[in-house]
Amino acid sequence: MTAELNWETGEGLLGIEDPTEWDAAFERGARHLGTAVIGLAFNCPLEETSPRIVRAVQLPDIAQRGFAYTAVGSAARLNGALTPELYAVLRAAGPGRMSIAVNAIDDTMTFVPFRQLPLWLKGWKVASTVLGKLETWRLKASYAVIDAREALRRRRSRR
Repeated sequence: MTAELNWETGEGLLGIEDPTEWDAAFERGARHLGTAVIGLAFNCPLEETSPRIVRAVQLPDIAQRGFAYTAVGSAARLNGALTPELYAVLRAAGPGRMSIAVNAIDDTMTFVPFRQLPLWLKGWKVASTVLGKLETWRLKASYAVIDAREALRRRRSRR
């Protein structure tokens, strides 16, 4: 598979299977390291992939950092767990809608059993669930008000 990897274009990097090849590419400053770390998440054990993801979330290219966070979410989906280092990466990025890690945090909360989440992420999961339920109720209430107004307008226009 190694012969098919193209670090300049990014082609074939989702198929990378050798973490040491990623390390060599990192050392020489290759492009598409974030893309390749997703490939490592797909193809290698979590323990081997985790330190490379941690390095990839520190890349200067924002797009490649985003791909590194995608790798965190993929690791959570595939393994149903993360390493303490990856939880630290997520915590440093912070939860919330404006975070670069928002999708990775959502994937982690979805695919890692609640009892295995660190305390800070358990708190965020509870808070986001409550906030989501409150938003649902608010929207239902506002739609009910809109529907009632519309019904009144129709009734008045028939007179």
